[in-house]
Amino acid sequence: MTARVTHVCRVADLHPDAGTVGVTAIDKRPVSGPVKVGTYGLYGDVQADRKHHGGPEKAVYAFAQAEADHWAAELGEDVPAGRFGENLRVAGAVVEDAEIGERWRVGPTLELEVTGPRTPCATFGRWLHQDGWVRRFSERAHPGVYLRVLTTGEVTAGDEVSVTHRPGHGVTVRDWFTRQDPADARALLAHERATGWTMADYLRDYVGRAAARGQ
Repeated sequence: MTARVTHVCRVADLHPDAGTVGVTAIDKRPVSGPVKVGTYGLYGDVQADRKHHGGPEKAVYAFAQAEADHWAAELGEDVPAGRFGENLRVAGAVVEDAEIGERWRVGPTLELEVTGPRTPCATFGRWLHQDGWVRRFSERAHPGVYLRVLTTGEVTAGDEVSVTHRPGHGVTVRDWFTRQDPADARALLAHERATGWTMADYLRDYVGRAAARGQ
């Protein structure tokens, strides 16, 4: 993968939301200069509902510029960096082609691990004021990826993104998002047993159920 970060985004404002939390931090906007990144994500960023959108396994959300361009054409309006709630807008890669557990080096020191796909929620639909948005976005099957922070550091617009480790089990983020196939689930579980890699907790139940379907 030869890619780069075009924009680094963090929360600009909290907005009222009709969901159970009552507010949303989906309003991310670009910031200039280097931003420190720790275990829970970008310094100064917020997730209002960390049960579903934050924590160490979803510390950073990356979305591809090519997909933003696609949706700009579909929606008939600009999709500026941060509009979909992403922290990193990335150009030059199909981020969902990453294998689950793949590791990225971003800039000189930051190391991230792809934990899985973003699952669109009703808050996202309300934020965009688009009827049927969750279904439309899901059917496109390019939801962006969540990442955990393996080595803390800084990120700046223009940083290169390179793959430092590809697990080799063959299950990409897009594969899992679109089909949750029992064979893929068994491949992930086998890889975890063989290597000591730790699957994200938010995937584990889904993977276990999918693996059981194939038995």
